[in-house]
Amino acid sequence: MLINDAPMPGSWRDALAGEGLAWRPADEPDIAAWAALIARTAEAERPVWFERAADLEQVLQSTKNHPAANTLLVLDGGSIPRAYARITKNPDGDKAYGFGCVDPAWQRRGIGTALLGWLSERTLERFAEDPGADDGGPEGSGTKGSGTEGSGPVPRLRVHMEQQHEHQQRLLRRNGFRVVRYFNEMHRRLDGVPLPEVRLDDGLELATMRPELTEEVRLAHNAAFRDHWGSEPRDEESWGFTVNDPQARPDLSAVVLDRSSGIVAGYQLASHDPDSAVSRGYSEGYTELLGVRREYRGRGVARALLADAMRRFAAAGMDRASLDVDSENPTGALALYEKMGYAAVNRSLAWDKELAPPT
Repeated sequence: MLINDAPMPGSWRDALAGEGLAWRPADEPDIAAWAALIARTAEAERPVWFERAADLEQVLQSTKNHPAANTLLVLDGGSIPRAYARITKNPDGDKAYGFGCVDPAWQRRGIGTALLGWLSERTLERFAEDPGADDGGPEGSGTKGSGTEGSGPVPRLRVHMEQQHEHQQRLLRRNGFRVVRYFNEMHRRLDGVPLPEVRLDDGLELATMRPELTEEVRLAHNAAFRDHWGSEPRDEESWGFTVNDPQARPDLSAVVLDRSSGIVAGYQLASHDPDSAVSRGYSEGYTELLGVRREYRGRGVARALLADAMRRFAAAGMDRASLDVDSENPTGALALYEKMGYAAVNRSLAWDKELAPPT
């Protein structure tokens, strides 16, 4: 269903100007102040994770989501950042992702709605910029984004939100978003409890992640997630940001290789946020990505990778293993994690809005 109540062009500008705020794209000299804005917001809202300066440096390095067109930094009269928004989208992808926050001292002034207005406007522009956006597809198929049969994807903006942030959910609901998926954050204790032991088939071997496997693991990921809801193939740039993330821990990550062919059958990529131990009261190893190629499923690959991750995390002195899972994952991942001792501790939601160009 198309939502026609997207803010009219310029309305977000009027809302920000009415509060005495200015705006522009983010740039490298802004990183410290930008990160401070996010930290102030996180101090008040206590999210599970939030971006820090090193993450923002990566944002500014993107070529397919160039910051000059895809970031918005909102500043007060003293040039202090009071809000920001940014958007990411794969060329020809079927959705754009929106991110942002508002300084707690500046909330309830319509700034969040203004950010959603900018995100909606930029989403429409990004879809229009896609290769082939103006060719109309096959003869008689209609214009891309028109919503008619045979046309390209309707412009869609997706925002992920933790369930605990009810004020943000109200904002999204008021602006025409709807919940399309639920995700569970799951934890597994590592201290004082036995850890599982899983043996692989003779034809498979487990190895620590290493740089020369980066491309093969990317290809395995794209193959493994081909049947996952909302997943899009990751190109070299986005994969590079994943494996080179500031919190990535290749020493806590592993792959399962087919002995005969060398193919990556499965992988577990881990990260560790040392600062979260202070805010959450425990240290955790986080499984960023876990995947198994279809042809290797049913052979205990995922169980072996999770068991290996637990032992790596425990050996590194961590208290818990953690991960996130789509509550409707078609591969049975949720049931597997529960059998391995994981339990849900938090929930997040994916909110979508389908956008119709203003008339």
